[in-house]
Amino acid sequence: MMEVESETQELCLHVNGEHAGKFSTEQRSQNYSWMLKVSLYVILLLAGETIATLLGRLYYEKGGKSTWLETLVQLVGFPLTLPCYYYIKPEPSKTKDITRKTISSFLKQSLVYIGLGLLVAGQSALYSFGLLYLPVSTFSLISASQLAFNAIFSYFLNSQKITFPILNSIVLLTISSTLLVIQPDPELSSSKSIAKSNYVIGYICAIGSSAGYSLVLSLQDYAFENILKKHTFKAILDMDTYPSLAATCVVVVGLFGSGGWKILKTEMEEFQLGKISYILINLGATISWQAFSIGSLGLILEVSSLFSNVIGTLGLPVVPCLAVVFFRDEMSGIKLVAMLLAIWGFVSYAYQHYVDEPKTKEVNQEKEEEEQELFQPEKEEAQKYNIS
Repeated sequence: MMEVESETQELCLHVNGEHAGKFSTEQRSQNYSWMLKVSLYVILLLAGETIATLLGRLYYEKGGKSTWLETLVQLVGFPLTLPCYYYIKPEPSKTKDITRKTISSFLKQSLVYIGLGLLVAGQSALYSFGLLYLPVSTFSLISASQLAFNAIFSYFLNSQKITFPILNSIVLLTISSTLLVIQPDPELSSSKSIAKSNYVIGYICAIGSSAGYSLVLSLQDYAFENILKKHTFKAILDMDTYPSLAATCVVVVGLFGSGGWKILKTEMEEFQLGKISYILINLGATISWQAFSIGSLGLILEVSSLFSNVIGTLGLPVVPCLAVVFFRDEMSGIKLVAMLLAIWGFVSYAYQHYVDEPKTKEVNQEKEEEEQELFQPEKEEAQKYNIS
């Protein structure tokens, strides 16, 4: 009888040991995969934002005047990622689930996509007007305020706790962009001919754009967690494609309804760098904005909307520094300090994730317990063998 009991215990330990080792290996693999995905999304967001902003500034500086076109460029790139749907495995169809709940879920998701599309269209238009009327440094300052807006929206919509490291990160990144305004700005002195009313419009549009962008991020985060309830790459593509399609339709209607399309041909012919450069600049901006969108949505899905916004703000001081190379702007000590503060702010936020690591382990332990329940029949069989 003692031999039977020892064999039973060995069987249970063997089953549990194999499962624990398998889970540990799978967990490490999932962590590496998660880090790789987050790194890729960070690169897409920073590279897309930086290149798109530089190309947008180049468009305005070399004779571009259409804010409708600049707005459309931010939205119309979604078809570039449509081929990705081909490589996504379709979800198994459930014919029994074609009920009222399925229809209700479809209508709910449609309303979410359309509503977000309208918000994105408005935010993109405000961004274009703000970039047109304000100097780069002033626009960067106001754009940094999106972190404060996002912290507020995330607190109410996403249950995001504003801890000291996060608050420190927000303050540092805001100061980083604020320093760009302290330095003498050649654009400010060369724009005296611009009416003061345009500056007021620029300020209002820039603030509205920052608030709108932060609201969109928080709503996307809320939709992922509470409405779509999916954490897949397909969910990212859907959140990018459908709202962008709705926003593009709104902007196209505005472009033709306002008659703004009539000046595009003349604008292209009078562009200082030529027609080909005009097309390439707008095409490059379209691709860059699409990369930015995928990166932003990916970070929202994998981490949070606040993290996505922090990474986006990290790239704001990068634009003036790259302008030294492409636009031959002067590099001052203030710009270098701004870069260091931005990096410090990012490290501060990363520290918060390090602090939250124990909570993540608790969640993983809960998942492990759920996985162990799958082996319950084998344990019961071992117990029956013990009784016999």
